[in-house]
Parts: sequence; C-alpha cells; structure tokens
Amino acid sequence: MAFGRPRKVFTEEELYEYAVGALARRMRSVAELKRLLRNKVEADTEFGQTLVELITVRLKDQGYLNDAKYAAAYSSFRRDNEKFGRLRVVTDLKAKGVHGEVIEKAVSAVYEDISEEKLARDFLRRKRLQKPADQKHVARIFRQLMRAGFQLKTIFAILKKWDVDDETLTALENESPGRTG
Repeated sequence: MAFGRPRKVFTEEELYEYAVGALARRMRSVAELKRLLRNKVEADTEFGQTLVELITVRLKDQGYLNDAKYAAAYSSFRRDNEKFGRLRVVTDLKAKGVHGEVIEKAVSAVYEDISEEKLARDFLRRKRLQKPADQKHVARIFRQLMRAGFQLKTIFAILKKWDVDDETLTALENESPGRTG
C-alpha cells in the first residue's frame, strides 16, 4: 500500500495562476488545458468541473485561450519548421482536441498557396534523404512521406521523378490502404 502525499486542493486563483503559467510555457488548445487543469482538481466532483470551466471561460474572455489562433499558429509552425504535409497537421490538431471546423479553416488558410510537392521535397532535404538506391530505401522514404502527411499522388510524383520502377510503386500503393491521392 502506497502512502503518497495528500493531494493539494487548489483555490480558484491558484488554479488560474497555474493555467496562465502553463500557457506562458507554450500555447495549448482548450482541450489540452482542461486536461491539465483536471489533473489539479478532483475532476469527478461538481466543484472541480465547475472550477475548470470557470478558469477556461475566464482565459478565453481575456484572449489567452483561443483554439482558432492556436490551430493557425500550430499549422504555420509545422509547415515552416517541420515541413509537414497538411494531413499530418490535421491529425495532430485532432489529437490535441481542436474542433474539426476550426482545424479545417486554419489548415486551409495556412496551406492555401503551398505546393505540396515542393513542401515534400523540403521535408526530404530536411531529413537528408537522397534518391533511393534500392527497393528497401524506396519503401522507407515512402513511409516517411506518408507519416509526414503527404498525399499519395505527391509521393508517387516524387518517386517517379527519381525513376523508381512501376512494380515497386504498385507494391507501395497496395501497402497503403485508405489513403487517397
């Protein structure tokens, strides 16, 4: 039987200060912040739930918490620094609890005038991936581009320009069910 320290009971002001500190360290979605705050209060009680909602509303009113701004900043960062494709950014934002409509608006705006093939090539350069020498290397590059969120048609366009044979491309296409190009 483990004897841990008794859980500290946060007042509204202490929880607010904690939330502001968490947002000062890095931007967060509403869902992420709520998850963080629930860990600090007894979330199964009505008081704990009300306190989390109260702090969230207060932060939204003050402009510290905004999923639309968060999604736009996150999308821009992932595009510019990580060189990730649209699909990866959408998946990551969904995992962070951002609403689907907010994601679609933000990601569409950020990726509006971007050539996906150029972005994929930038990703390959960033990862220092060269023209593949054998089928194993082709498959590795294919999977990395898939994980990075690029569409099949973009991946195949790059691989065809690298003179990858049609047999290998067909095998890779069969390996990736559910992804449309």
